[in-house]
This record gives sequence, structure tokens and C-alpha cells, in this order.
Amino acid sequence: MLLDQIFSIFGENFQEAWKILGKYILVWSPILLGIALFKTWINYIRARWIREQGSVLLEIKIPVEITKSPAAMELVLTQLYQAAKSTYIDSYLIGKIRPWFTLEIASIGGEIRFFVWGHRKFKKLIETHIYAQYPNVEVYEVEDYAKKFPFDPENFPFWATHFKLTKPDAYPIKTYIEYGLEKDPKEEFKIDPIASLIEYMGGIKKGEQIWIQILIRAHRKEGLKDVRFFKKEDWMEGAEEEIKKIMKDAVSDEEKETQKPSMMLLDEEQRNLITAMRRNLGKFAFDTMIRGFYLAEKSVFDGANITGLIGSVRQFSSNTRNGFKLGKFSAFEYPWEDFRNIRRRTIERRMLDAYKRRSYFYPPHQYYLGQMPFILTTEELATIFHFPGQVVSTPTFSRIVSKKGKPPGNLPV
Repeated sequence: MLLDQIFSIFGENFQEAWKILGKYILVWSPILLGIALFKTWINYIRARWIREQGSVLLEIKIPVEITKSPAAMELVLTQLYQAAKSTYIDSYLIGKIRPWFTLEIASIGGEIRFFVWGHRKFKKLIETHIYAQYPNVEVYEVEDYAKKFPFDPENFPFWATHFKLTKPDAYPIKTYIEYGLEKDPKEEFKIDPIASLIEYMGGIKKGEQIWIQILIRAHRKEGLKDVRFFKKEDWMEGAEEEIKKIMKDAVSDEEKETQKPSMMLLDEEQRNLITAMRRNLGKFAFDTMIRGFYLAEKSVFDGANITGLIGSVRQFSSNTRNGFKLGKFSAFEYPWEDFRNIRRRTIERRMLDAYKRRSYFYPPHQYYLGQMPFILTTEELATIFHFPGQVVSTPTFSRIVSKKGKPPGNLPV
């Protein structure tokens, strides 16, 4: 009876399609079941492998004097490029995956702290290379600050977002080289783009928190050994095509038959752009996602800080290059999109859990909300995450006073 009513509504075509579907149910249903079981198996073995690795959260305490440019952080990040390929046994039976790391800046009531998270086996690697470039810092394994924040939207509301790029991956953001920081200028002449972010994060009150989490994984081609049935090409191929397109567009329609694309035909801004793009191609690249959270006790929650969070990454952007803009976030624009905040609470719960787990590239929160990763190189990452010098004078930015003689002697060589 019900099917008859449905057929009368949708017509004969729907009825024929339904008959064909029913006729071949013994063919397609095992296929769908097999796909579901395969996906469940892969998720299970990956989750088991990730759990077996354990994790470590390291806090870096910064001295008063940091004389190194962000190029030092770029060398640290180069060591986090762990791109070893897996075998079929690793991928399909053991669940081994490419490791990922997170770079985090957190403001707890205005007190700003720097963290690096990774699998426990990488603890000494992270410590060694941080100390190698910044011998006066102090690195400690600490309790996870994020786990202390409960999911209780009535008493502890928060707003969260993912950021995304404004242009294709090939276009670089405005990096520390454009700000002249690769030359290690004197403190009074430095223009450090991270200063605006630190100033904003240091201005919040007690009971408020701001978290910035940058998730990174070594980028490379992917195929069957990565449990990917459709190949994922290297980003460099797309970048080369973009460079060719810029040069080709510089030739007018009238000149295309007689003129070949050349750097000589470009204006200064186009030449600088291509120079930056080619410099970027020589760097190690990471699949990247950036999360931003504003959290607070209900009595001190200030919506203006959401606007500040969105604008805190604007200094890395350029009209002619790349930049960051708002991606998926935890709120809805209109009331009728979310009856009694049911959808928002579901999204908030998963986004907070994903932050605490540092989960994004793999289950349980793989590419949540459909927000896909983008490419940032070591130069770009070092621009948005490095240890600032005295040019950042935010009162709540605590630093260690005494200089360390040398890093611990028990670290591996």
C-alpha cells in the first residue's frame, strides 16, 4: 500500500528504477556490505595503532632573550617531516599510518604558552631539535591543558572554527622573509607578524581561554599503500601549473602568437610572487589544518573575542598572495537552521573532542565537517609558529628569567 502511494507520487520512472534495484539486490548489497566492513576494519586497526603509540605534550618555556629568527624554527619543523612509506601489510593488517604533530599556542586567562604534541616515540626527537636551535629554552612534558575544559555549554560556552586558505595551495602566505626577519635585525627594528596574535591572546581576562592548534603531517603522493584507491598527486605539480598560468596571462591576446611567456614580461609584483612560489617549492610541505577556539566561563564570555580570533591571522595574508579566512565553525547564522541549538551542541562536542585528541587526519574525527587539509611549507609554518623575541612585550607573556647553561646531556645525538 505504501509503495503504491510512493509510485503514484513519483511516477513510472521511479517504479522502473525500484524494480531494477530490487532485481539486482543480491549483487549490490554484498558490495555495499563489503565496503562498509572494509572501512570499519581500517578504522579499527588505525585506531588501535594510534592508541598503542601513546602521545606526549611538551611545553616550551621561553627566555627573555630570543635572538634567533623564525628560520631556526623552520629547521625544527624540517625534522618533523616524517614521510616514510608503509607496506601493504603495514596499511591493511597493522594499521600503521603517517605520523602527525601539532603546534599549539594557548592563552589561559591571558598567560600565553607554547606546546608541541606528537606520538611518544618522537619525544626525544622534538626535544633534541628544539634545544639544538634554541639552547636557552626549557622543554617539559606537561598535563594536557585542553582536557581540563569540560563540555558544559550552559556554564562554559565556547566558539570554535577551522581556518582555510583564500587561494590555491600554490600561492604562499606572507612569510617572515617578506617581513625581513631572515636577516636577524635588531629587536627595535623587528616587525614580527606573530606579535599581533600574541598581543590579542594576552589581552583576555581570567576565566577566558584562547587556543590555536596547527595540525601537520608530511605531504607526499598517496596511493594504494595508503589505502587510497584514487591517487593523490603531489602539490608541486599544481604549483608549477599555477606559475605557468601567471606567466601565460601576462602575455596579451595580440602578442600570444609572437611572444612566449617570460619573466621579463611580468610586473614587479608578479615577479616577486613567482619568486616566492618557487622558493616555496624547495621547502618541505605539510598537509595542514588550523583550529581556533575561544572558551570562557559564562560570566565572562565576550563575543568580541570571537571577532578578534578571526582577525588574529590577517597579518599573514596578502591580496596578491595567499592568506587565511574563516572555514567551518560551530555556530549557525540563522535560528531556523538549528532548532534549540541541537545541531550546534553536536558539532561543539565533536570539535572539542577532536581538539583534545589532536584528531583530524585519521578517525575518529577524520576531516570533520568536510574541512579538507591545505598545504603549508616549513617557511610558512615557521612564520605562524615561532618563539618571539623581546619585540613582543605583552605583560602576560611569561618568560623564564635565567639563562640555561646548556640543554640536558642525556638527549640523543
